[in-house]
Amino acid sequence: MPTYGYRCDKCGYVFEKVQRFSDEPVKSCPICKTRGKVKRTVHATSIVFKGAGFYKTDSRKTSDKASETKPAEPKPKVETPKAPAAAE
Repeated sequence: MPTYGYRCDKCGYVFEKVQRFSDEPVKSCPICKTRGKVKRTVHATSIVFKGAGFYKTDSRKTSDKASETKPAEPKPKVETPKAPAAAE
């Protein structure tokens, strides 16, 4: 369940509440009890996939990124021997 941040416009109290997506937003401040002055604030979040059942590309460790971004070493050139020129 996501955590939503709230701020009361009257007293300035800032608080967080864990709610379901389907729950109604909080409408009254728990400190000053004023109704209608509480606004939901924006939080920056990210999703992290952990555990079995996910693709390797879903969540990489930094050590995996470093090994995958190394440039490939050039292959050595192999020269084929030339046939000797025929003497006339």
